[in-house]
Amino acid sequence: MKTNKKKVLFFSVLISLFIVWYLFIKKSDYCISFKVKAATGTVFQGVQEWSALRQSTEKEEYHTLEKKNFSFIKQSMTKGTIKMEYTWEINTLNDSVTTVNACITDLDNSIYNRLTVPFFETDFKKQQIEKITNFRNGLNKHLENFKIKIDGIVTSEETFVAYINLKSVMQEKAQTMIANDAVITGYLQQNNIKITGKPYVEIENWDLDKETLDFNYCFPIAKNTKFIENEFVKFKTLKTIKGLQATYYGNFRTSDRAWFTLLDYANRHDIKLSKKPLEHFLANPFNGGDELTWETKIVIPFE
Repeated sequence: MKTNKKKVLFFSVLISLFIVWYLFIKKSDYCISFKVKAATGTVFQGVQEWSALRQSTEKEEYHTLEKKNFSFIKQSMTKGTIKMEYTWEINTLNDSVTTVNACITDLDNSIYNRLTVPFFETDFKKQQIEKITNFRNGLNKHLENFKIKIDGIVTSEETFVAYINLKSVMQEKAQTMIANDAVITGYLQQNNIKITGKPYVEIENWDLDKETLDFNYCFPIAKNTKFIENEFVKFKTLKTIKGLQATYYGNFRTSDRAWFTLLDYANRHDIKLSKKPLEHFLANPFNGGDELTWETKIVIPFE
């Protein structure tokens, strides 16, 4: 008899602890999980771009509260009197698949949601499923616009270049290049300096927290070229580097998706890479055509 009472007491305490944890300690009201064939960094960037889109189209205001590149991001969201928090956990599963766990908390109705979500199709639950599904579908649509192939370990060629130094946020690298293209190509043309190959981008500093880049936009020229440096255009040799290479097919605006893929691959295979990608653009976007045929070789050197 005493044994039965002990069992009842034990399970009562256990259930009480679970209820307290579920209602008051658990970090979110509702979580939605899915898998996607993308690098963790691509998903991480996607969350931020999706949030910016929601802000402009749905008047939802997002702020990043905490983040860990590229595996975690916590956001606040306000719209009118609605206040919510979104927590995204992003983990690589294998060479091609990433798992995403999106957890949502309604700061004003948390206990009600926790009591009803497991048992009923509430408006809160339906709205969050619709939103996260919208994000996943948009991400999958984005992934149709490029292809990435891991080539393995390579050693780049030494190349003499004319270059200009540029700075931008990651999302505006290509736009910054295009805006300054006439500066360097105009200088080379005016001084009768022949471009002997396809352009490079050499990343000198990649600030992951601020998501900013300091990079050189480079055009190969003959090493014996006679030149006069000006305020913007400089000259140097891109030295050979040994590292991990990927081939990226797609618009240059999102070539950083290949960077994320290389970093995920390196992490899974215990390879230490620097944060200084070297991009070699083998297609001319000004010629137009199918973006999936635009080829870029990307090498990230070993650390």
